[in-house]
Amino acid sequence: MIRRDILENQANICFLAIGSNLGDKINNINSSKKLLEKIPVKILVSSSIYLTPAWPNPKDPAFNNVVVKIKTMLNLKTLFKEIKKIETTLGRVNKVRNSPRTCDIDIIDFNGKNMSINFGSQNIIVPHPRMKNRNFVLFPLFEIEKNWQHPANNRNIIDLMYNLSSKSLTTIKQI
Repeated sequence: MIRRDILENQANICFLAIGSNLGDKINNINSSKKLLEKIPVKILVSSSIYLTPAWPNPKDPAFNNVVVKIKTMLNLKTLFKEIKKIETTLGRVNKVRNSPRTCDIDIIDFNGKNMSINFGSQNIIVPHPRMKNRNFVLFPLFEIEKNWQHPANNRNIIDLMYNLSSKSLTTIKQI
């Protein structure tokens, strides 16, 4: 009998950002959550929905965004793979980078670690490299985890929010 390492059997705590700016945006987010729970992921808490302009083109439809805290036995690579399947199931078509989409799920944090894993032609980096500049990640993350700290630079979420531009602070709305 092969003895597995005890750490392999521990649950992973992760934060995911879910966004949509095409179709029935709220339904797309709720469907994302339901599909996540089938892979299996347990959603521990979900933020409110936040409305933000599309980036980089504010003329595209506005985004609805949430952050969820999850518990899963999946490793980072498998979680990423399953998330991509959910995005496709919900109609995401990878056209031009940052183009409008029905579903976008990003892994923001995985066990509070700074990690990088190759996955085919992509490199998965957590914490998400641009999350510290994104109001649509920081505001909902703060709502559900007020003591969160950035694993790469140990800055707390309040400090990260204070460093957002004044435009970022005024263009986000909780709905």
